[in-house]
Amino acid sequence: QVQLVESGGGLVQPGGSLRLSCAASGSIFSRYAMGWYRQAPGKQRELVAEITSGGSTNSADSVKGRFTISRDNAKKTVYLQMNSLKPEDTAVYYCNARREAYPGIVYWGQGTQVTVSS
Repeated sequence: QVQLVESGGGLVQPGGSLRLSCAASGSIFSRYAMGWYRQAPGKQRELVAEITSGGSTNSADSVKGRFTISRDNAKKTVYLQMNSLKPEDTAVYYCNARREAYPGIVYWGQGTQVTVSS
């Protein structure tokens, strides 16, 4: 079992920055690929960025060059640094843990709201 708790969301002006954190507990964090997803009102949940247990990353085209995902295995925490935020980045951001050896084992956090508005 893995429990995920996100933090760091809030209201920010366009062009601003936020850093989201996701603290994990309950299992072997280093064996999980960690991801950030987001869901805007009326839209499907979409992948923002993911980092594997080995540190490889991938991200959505819409956030490339602006968002950076990283992880600290010692702290069991994954981060999403978001720069140059745009109004279209407004969404609930969810942390995701995926056991790489067992693709069906997936956990979600409760989500944190990010609102980009002037």
